[in-house]
Amino acid sequence: MTRSNFILLALVVGIAALPMFGGSYALRLGTIACMYGILALSWNVVGGLAGYPSFATAAFFGFGAYTAGVLLGKGVPLAVSVPAAGVFSFVLACLLGAALLRLRGHYFAIASLSLIEVFRELVNNATDLTGGGMGLNIPLTSTAGVMADATFFFYLMWGLLGGTALMVVVVAGSKLGFGLACIRQNETAANMIGLNTTLYKSVAFGLSACFVGAAGGVYAAWVHYIDPSDVFDILYSVKPIVMALIGGLGSPLGVLIGAFVYLGLEEVVWRNYIQIHSGVLGVLIVVLLLFLPHGLMSLRSRLLAWRPKRV
Repeated sequence: MTRSNFILLALVVGIAALPMFGGSYALRLGTIACMYGILALSWNVVGGLAGYPSFATAAFFGFGAYTAGVLLGKGVPLAVSVPAAGVFSFVLACLLGAALLRLRGHYFAIASLSLIEVFRELVNNATDLTGGGMGLNIPLTSTAGVMADATFFFYLMWGLLGGTALMVVVVAGSKLGFGLACIRQNETAANMIGLNTTLYKSVAFGLSACFVGAAGGVYAAWVHYIDPSDVFDILYSVKPIVMALIGGLGSPLGVLIGAFVYLGLEEVVWRNYIQIHSGVLGVLIVVLLLFLPHGLMSLRSRLLAWRPKRV
């Protein structure tokens, strides 16, 4: 295990202590931070390791949310509904990836972006199952109290973040990770040496959707009500890309740090500039990317370059 991967896992473990230092607000912020970390790390598998700019994150987040929401409404326990949302997302993404990942560059980006609208329309029209545009009410999973409920969902999302981090670390050091790196460098050459690029890309696309779908399921159970405009919001596809760029594209540790930095900026800006917070946040992100085009992880190499050499 590399040093950065060890720091990544240590950072995830450290987040578990958050409930000791705050009340319900800290738990809400921690739950969202874990969710953002899941989205960013998952996107990094196909966007950072394989080099395919996917905008399908929101599609599988919404799919997972509705899968778990429908199952919970039918009386299926949360312990079954959330894993089912992840598994169904993985299978669906692998099947779709086998077709979509034959496209490259901006063609693939547009095709993956269209999945959001396709899934949203399917949910809107399946009124008997999903409630359509009226949304879906999800029954409470417990009645232990507000703080106990908030703590439970924080640790549930945190556990999912830990699983996502482990998946990313394992993939990066495996044959799959090596194959994705080859595809990112030169896919044509990878095909010529006998690498099954379609299979590798499809598995990576499935893994990038699996934990996102499960996070959508946890989110649905947490908020107790979802509608298509909420869970199929295109920002769930844009934010992970911005987080990866802030932290450092391709670096799992950098991506997770980028997710936390983005949430911090989002929260501070929203508090102080509630009327124009989206514009102010956008300007801050653009400035940050202009001065750090390779993300926050590039600061380490800059500091090493500036360190005076010993004679």
